[in-house]
Amino acid sequence: MRGVVFDGKRLEVVDDLEVREPGPGEVQVAISAAGLCHSDLSVVDGTIPFPVPVVLGHEGAGVVEAVGAGVRHVKVGDHVALSTLANCGACAECDRGRPTMCRQAIGRPGQPFVQGGRPVYQFASNSAFAERTVVKAVQAVRIPGDIPLPAAALIGCGVLTGVGAVLNRAKVDRGDSVLVIGTGGIGLNVIQGARIAGALRIVAVDANPAKEAVARQFGATHFLTSTDGVKEILPTGADHAFECVGRVELIRQAIDLLDRHGQAVLLGVPAATAEASFLVSSMYLDKSILGCRYGSSRPQRDIALYAELYREGRLLLDELVTETYPIEDFEKAKADAEAGRVARGVLTF
Repeated sequence: MRGVVFDGKRLEVVDDLEVREPGPGEVQVAISAAGLCHSDLSVVDGTIPFPVPVVLGHEGAGVVEAVGAGVRHVKVGDHVALSTLANCGACAECDRGRPTMCRQAIGRPGQPFVQGGRPVYQFASNSAFAERTVVKAVQAVRIPGDIPLPAAALIGCGVLTGVGAVLNRAKVDRGDSVLVIGTGGIGLNVIQGARIAGALRIVAVDANPAKEAVARQFGATHFLTSTDGVKEILPTGADHAFECVGRVELIRQAIDLLDRHGQAVLLGVPAATAEASFLVSSMYLDKSILGCRYGSSRPQRDIALYAELYREGRLLLDELVTETYPIEDFEKAKADAEAGRVARGVLTF
């Protein structure tokens, strides 16, 4: 079968990939569509360290082909969106409703694939850039069959992370003010999450002025090409500032632009060794700097919720799919993503 493999030096579409059958508590999914996220590119450029060779992709949707022993919540033929969260479901963090903190779901890459007799790692417990993948059952969330799979694919990362950061981590409330720095796939989902939450002012900042129209479509009330004009719109600062780019200077700007009791939420991914600075004295008015893993999400609950919001017209998904590419055109999809020409490119099988 075909898949996108990175061997540490070269990234290519191969056609001799194999995946094992699902074991107990696992599901095999035929991938129909997979979003190309910057986290995939970050493995290639070294920003995210990961063992190789690896099948990339972590934002996918498809059709269940086989289930292992003990799987009851999905069956063969079901449409599913996949999460990257291979949590155990039994530890203290899972029991508290914090599956993103499950230690079984962090830093334990498996090798369900084989290429040329060589084991190949699975990225983010998912590897959606393959015609088939095997995931833990908890990662497969059944969705209504009338949701287009290219749109559904984006729920599993961009929507869970962006909308989840707003609703679950920051808990944006009605009437709040929100600053969003960066309007790529994550930033746009932060914007629509703030709109769904009832934020009064949503200020989007992106150096590319061509992104204004889509930012406003998703819910931005204001658009700027730098943070210089934020205080003219929000004189006392923002209740919530989301950094969605992953640059330490923008993290500092997000913190500096907070109002009293404001929260800066870090969603962009800089290099693993990157350090950011801030004025300690600026934090004493109950300001907070919040990390956020995967939108502090509970995928079995949240993916189903976001699917229903989409069906009601309140969550935009089709508008996120800027371009679709057959898997053979992966290099073009990668180039468009790196150049910022698409909010989300989607690979199709």
